Order: sequence, then structure tokens, then C-alpha cells
Amino acid sequence: MIAFAGNPLDRVSEKRSDGPWLAGCRASAAARILLFWKLQPQLLGSAEATGATSLAFVDGALASGLGAASAVEIFLGMDGDVPYFARDISSLADPLAASLASHGHFRDARSAASLLPGHEIAILGQAKALIDWHNRHGFCAQCGAPTVLSDAGYKRHCPACKTDHFPRTDPAVIMLVTAGERCLLGRNKRFAGGFYSTLAGFLEPGETVEEAVRREVYEEVHVRVGAVRYFASQPWPFPSNLMIGCYAEANTDAIEVDGDEILSARWFERDEIRRLLSGESKEIGLPRRDAIAFHLIHNWADGK
Repeated sequence: MIAFAGNPLDRVSEKRSDGPWLAGCRASAAARILLFWKLQPQLLGSAEATGATSLAFVDGALASGLGAASAVEIFLGMDGDVPYFARDISSLADPLAASLASHGHFRDARSAASLLPGHEIAILGQAKALIDWHNRHGFCAQCGAPTVLSDAGYKRHCPACKTDHFPRTDPAVIMLVTAGERCLLGRNKRFAGGFYSTLAGFLEPGETVEEAVRREVYEEVHVRVGAVRYFASQPWPFPSNLMIGCYAEANTDAIEVDGDEILSARWFERDEIRRLLSGESKEIGLPRRDAIAFHLIHNWADGK
């Protein structure tokens, strides 16, 4: 399972505008609330722990008194008869004071994802992306007036000009360029040390996925690619992307890095990649397992 995919909750989108139904879910003794403090989810256990853990859902009564009166709270979905919500308590100076002291700790979402079971990583991604969106869209892009949360957190409404704003997802292509038994990996200027990964970039207006793949590869390493094959996609809530994973067949070999985003790039033989994945070789670092780039590379190394 690709991280942040496989969300088990039924989002019940047809009920989001049903105020009485939502109020009943929120008032239910079964309601579970995931708390966020400065976009950090609450996890069970201590901050010093490094082993597997779980999200620290709290009951609805406890969550209701936390944070500002206007704290963003969103409906995530249903798991059977259990409703799930997420609440932003960033207004608290100390999120672990008093009532929350025994409920766990708050941790950066990226590092939290490496400690959680797959289905909880997906719930974390949904909640984090939505809360982040609300934090960034408090004012109307049409008239500049303050907006208000609506439809259980899946819309912001502008009372002044009546414009509705909806959560955005920014599509990006991420691709492994291949040529027979070789694949091309690059080192982005943001990567530390000898870390290499696949190429990636955002789709532009009026562009197909295939066109974006070809453009981004040429811009970053001046390699021309032909056939583009879809692999899989990944929600990536940093802040709100959808990574569209593809394989791209190279038509040319020569590499010329742009020197802006990509500092270096090279071709790797399939056997080299297998040794890197197995740990037999430490020549370079490869992507983390929670990134779709890892799955693109691993799948190709397996000959699929």
C-alpha cells in the first residue's frame, strides 16, 4: 500500500450539508476526534518513542473545550457507526497542558507517517491537508472579505459576495525515466548528501499528464521521452498534492541538468538499483518507503 492511500473512512459526502445529522454525529459518545497543533497530529505514547504507534483520537466532550471558539473542526467520515472528526487547537500555547497531558504527544506529520499503520496514515493525510487549506484560505479570493467554514469543512463561504471556495488539490507528475535495463535518477538541490530520486514537477494549465511528464523531464535533464505509462497515484498532504506516478521511455541518452532544481543526474543499471534497494550497496540514498518514488523504483527493479 502506498502511504496516504487506502483511507478506510466513508466520507458520506451527501451528508455534509445536513446540519442536524452532523450535530448528532458530533454529540455521539462514539465520536472520535483527531487533534492537530500547528499541523502536528497527536500520537499515542511519548515524544521520545521511536517505535510503531497510533493516532491519539480523543472523545468529543474533551475536544470541544480545546482551542479557540472559532477553531477549525472538520468531519472526516464514518467507520461503521463511529464518526471521525479533526480539530485544530493551534491557539493553545501548550497543547499538552492539563487535560491532554496523558493522551500522547504531538509530532511532525512527515515523521508521524513513518510510525503509523497504513489506514491511519491515510486518515492523517486527509485531516492535515484540510486543516492546512482552511488555515490558508480565511479570506475570499474574489472580494477579500473573511470566509466561513461550511459543509463540515469541505467548503468556505464568503458572506459578502456569496462565493464558495472548495479545498484544492494540486496535481504533480512524478516519473521514472527508463531506457531498457537503465533508469535515470537525479539529485535535487533540496536533497542532502548523496540522495537521488525520480524526477517530478507540477502540471501546468492546459497540459495533459503525458505532456507534463515530457516537459518536466526535458526541462530538468534535457532528455527527450516518448511513451508515458501510468503507474499509480498518491495523495501527498504537504500541503495538498496528488502525485501522479508514471514511467517514461527515453528517446535520448545525453543528460544536461538544469543546475537550478537538479544538481546532478545519471543512469543506473537495474542490477545497481537492486543492490541499493537490498542494502548491499550504499553508493547513494534512495527515496523513503512512504514516497511513491520508492514504489516506482522498486516496481521497476522487480521487472514489472
